Amino acid sequence: MTGSRRFVVLRAHDRWCALPLPVVAETMRPLPIDPVPAQPPFVLGVAVIRGGPVPVVDLRRLMGVSPASPPARFVTLCVEGRLCAVAADEVAGIHELREEALGSLPPLLRDAGEALIDALAVLDRKLLLVLQAGRIIPQEVVGPAGPAGGET
Repeated sequence: MTGSRRFVVLRAHDRWCALPLPVVAETMRPLPIDPVPAQPPFVLGVAVIRGGPVPVVDLRRLMGVSPASPPARFVTLCVEGRLCAVAADEVAGIHELREEALGSLPPLLRDAGEALIDALAVLDRKLLLVLQAGRIIPQEVVGPAGPAGGET
């Protein structure tokens, strides 16, 4: 029997996404966001989280959906010493998925999703996009690795 992995499941409009639990630092209510010029459209700006500036990515825009309302939750991620916040409509909780349930991307979708989507799964009859947390935000947006929260 193969193992399983735990994920935080998020909703971005009508899309369900999963992030590996080990990279999730915390979930919280949204905080004020200060826009930063010349960023990709999915980067909303920067929020001050735990005393430091943290880039905020809109998961809805990243998934190709135009948001109709402000995000309801932030999920902060720590990937390779870099902190970012993902803005979503809902955090549905932590779910455990067996390795065999995590299907690889079909050949037709591999090129389209390889930058962000790691695998596909089904959870409660809903398609679940398992995301590569390290690719949610480009390195040039978060900057070099340093202490979490931007403290020096």
